[in-house]
Amino acid sequence: MKKLVAGLALALALAGVTNTAALDRRVQINNVSSYDIYEFYASNTGTNDWQEDILGNDILPAGSSVLINIDDGSGYCKFDFLAVFEDGDEVISPDNNVCELAEFNFTD
Repeated sequence: MKKLVAGLALALALAGVTNTAALDRRVQINNVSSYDIYEFYASNTGTNDWQEDILGNDILPAGSSVLINIDDGSGYCKFDFLAVFEDGDEVISPDNNVCELAEFNFTD
């Protein structure tokens, strides 16, 4: 009986770890373009609002990366990305699954 209880406890603990890992919404944003990114937004695909600039007062220089937690507390996995570059160009990448995506590249 003790072995059964211990086995069930271990199975439940492993299930919790698996569920937590599956909901990881941290994405490494790679700026592989030749321009600095001045603003970066990630908004739930179902909304029409870009929310706040995730970079704030920082920039993401060309050739650099940043790890961003995209979790907005909604439980959703699909997000649209918007990058505003130093020359004013904007690049939108719709419908990114941040629950499965580990890295995302912005290119020229």
